[in-house]
Amino acid sequence: MLITFIILFILAVGGIGYLGYRAYYLAGILADAQEYIEGLEVTNQYMYTKILESYNIMQQIDRLGAFEAEDEAGTTFQLLNEVITELKEQFDGQEEEK
Repeated sequence: MLITFIILFILAVGGIGYLGYRAYYLAGILADAQEYIEGLEVTNQYMYTKILESYNIMQQIDRLGAFEAEDEAGTTFQLLNEVITELKEQFDGQEEEK
């Protein structure tokens, strides 16, 4: 009877120790994931700010429509403007979903 109790006690302590270790390990993984997510949020906010600034500057540069798509500079400006406009629309769409 005493030997059975000792064996069960050892198994219980071992099981509790293992479960405690797993909980500690998973808590570390969750903390790392949280730091990664916070880093992504900072990066997204930075990107949104830069895209918005670029969009506003592009709109100011071409407020008179001076860049024609017929020359090299105009074609490049038009392509950059399209990319920045699309990025702004995508980031604005994500901002509204929150």
